[in-house]
Amino acid sequence: MGERISSPCVGLCSTTLGDRVCRGCQRVDSEIRDWPALSGEQRHRRMAELDRLRAEVAGRFLEVIDPASLEAQLRRHRIRFRDEQPPLSRAVELLRVGRGRIRDLSCYGLAGGDGEDVARLHERITADLLDAAERRQALLSDPLT
Repeated sequence: MGERISSPCVGLCSTTLGDRVCRGCQRVDSEIRDWPALSGEQRHRRMAELDRLRAEVAGRFLEVIDPASLEAQLRRHRIRFRDEQPPLSRAVELLRVGRGRIRDLSCYGLAGGDGEDVARLHERITADLLDAAERRQALLSDPLT
């Protein structure tokens, strides 16, 4: 039996709409296309890169004050996450799913946003994630820059 192919896909692939970088998972279109052919180690490395990117960007806006509470809420709301996924990367998934319903971030083990509406906070994080992923894609396309 083959190895299970894990994926950062969140079911919102914008590459089908012509984007070079997916707004859902921040992978470039070629990475999405080639994902099944990658070795387990290659997928693991790429998922770790995506987690670092999400944690770096989310860390500009959020702080995880209670990782156990965050995990409990993810489980409660059946939001997919991985054991090795850093808390700030998990927070990005929480905001993606719950942005219209979350009123108090502290109930989810998070602080930040300076009182900003959670939906707007999610928009800002997503925009910064997309910018960072596009910069990464440009570097992959032209490694001499």
